[in-house]
Amino acid sequence: MPCFLPGPTPAQLDPLIHLIPLMEVPVPAGFPSPAEDWVEDRVDLNQRFVRHPEATFFFRVSGDSMVSPNPERTILNGATLIVDRAREVKHDDIVVAIIEGEFTVKRLYRRGDKLALIAENTSYPPLVLGEAQELNVWGVVTAWIVQPR
Repeated sequence: MPCFLPGPTPAQLDPLIHLIPLMEVPVPAGFPSPAEDWVEDRVDLNQRFVRHPEATFFFRVSGDSMVSPNPERTILNGATLIVDRAREVKHDDIVVAIIEGEFTVKRLYRRGDKLALIAENTSYPPLVLGEAQELNVWGVVTAWIVQPR
């Protein structure tokens, strides 16, 4: 199933700031090490992930077209996208685009006069745009959040 997105949810301009502790101790992914009980700093996730608050929106992903064999490029069904409408769009960016009135998330391919929207899932063919077609990029995906459970 392709990744079609419901409408955007705006980021709040003046959200209640909830600073979350940032642990500066690396978490080993191999063998356990003794826990360190030191909080180095506190982090506001808005400051970390939102560069342009008035132009930042959240989307919930629906579908599997962005599931890749490469885990670093995988955006799972149900993930929350952070999308910045003020960011300049470049080749290989993951973008939210509008195609035939529907939101979709894909990787942008732009080389010379060739434009395409590429799914990470190879089961989906690229959406190649012809000369008469206009690409409507709604915003650039700057991060995504996945809840493991």
